[in-house]
Amino acid sequence: MDSIAKTPSAGSPGAPDDFLVQFQDVKKSYDGASFVVSGLNLAVRRGEFLTMLGPSGSGKTTTLMMLGGFERPTLGRILLDGKPVERLPPEKRNIGFVFQNYALFPHMTVAENVAFPLRYRGIKGADAAARVRRALERVNLGAFGDRRPVQLSGGQQQRVALARALVFEPSLVLMDEPLGALDKQLREHMQIEIKHLQVSLGITMVYVTHDQSEALTMSDRIAVFHDGRIQQLADPETLYTRPSNRFVASFIGENNTLPCTLVSQADGETAVRMPDGSVLKGMREGTNRLAGDLTLSIRPESLVLAGDRPMRHANHFTGTARDAFFLGDHLRLSVEAFGGQLLTARIPVREARRFAPGDTVALACHAADCRLLEA
Repeated sequence: MDSIAKTPSAGSPGAPDDFLVQFQDVKKSYDGASFVVSGLNLAVRRGEFLTMLGPSGSGKTTTLMMLGGFERPTLGRILLDGKPVERLPPEKRNIGFVFQNYALFPHMTVAENVAFPLRYRGIKGADAAARVRRALERVNLGAFGDRRPVQLSGGQQQRVALARALVFEPSLVLMDEPLGALDKQLREHMQIEIKHLQVSLGITMVYVTHDQSEALTMSDRIAVFHDGRIQQLADPETLYTRPSNRFVASFIGENNTLPCTLVSQADGETAVRMPDGSVLKGMREGTNRLAGDLTLSIRPESLVLAGDRPMRHANHFTGTARDAFFLGDHLRLSVEAFGGQLLTARIPVREARRFAPGDTVALACHAADCRLLEA
């Protein structure tokens, strides 16, 4: 099966003119036998922040390298602004690039580093100086032009790399794990800065990461890669709440994935039998009818303590507490239920109580929060 994301036709709501980038049936092989990217169809909208997310070896970075011109596809076409570019070298594509290691020249000043793409394009003098000054001001480094990279912090060096990618006003900026070398607090701060800059400038960004929270924070849409194919392409909320298959459900955030078998299905609501024989209600994804063995996917925060209170939840069940950890704003509770299945509940502190291993735990959840997927 080819990638889920298909390039729109001219008559669709997203016509080709709406897209800056289009991958059309792209494949990439290094050995001629196996494909690291297979059957890729993907369109990136103008002004969009699209993230390619996936584990190591999933094909996301290879896809980015093909778009940037550093790798050539084995088969298929890559269109940039409607024109094929798969045979053009990187310098002919008008694309800015930000690498994880910043790739700054240590012997040059900040201003000289930012000016380097302009010099390569023959832009000099007052015009170049004005562009460099504007680019540095955009990333809040207007007063740092005379410094060397070694005199800057990691976050400041990343801003210089971003200014260099923007200085020649490219149609597209590609970012390959650009925040991977930063500590957690600075990384989260830079995520917001980059997103604000992208929105304010209205530029198109394609971003590669394996960090799910980073992708959810920054993206308009996320393409989840696995085994060289896009498993799902959607906005962050849809991806998180309505995963299309078991891989996406397991990869995006923390999730409970439990085996079950079909009992009945009607009007979108489906009843399934759990390993201990109990029956739960859930919602199937898409319009395809399910059959046989399935996977029930439910987020930890969708499970609530039932106690003795009457609750408007379709599903109620009990389990045995295995451990509980206080994590500031919530309690992370591990429960064994459904005949030996382990699942995690994330309980807000204001609703939590103390649990000891072996305690009986009553939990509840809505049918709409139980997504049913192919096993």
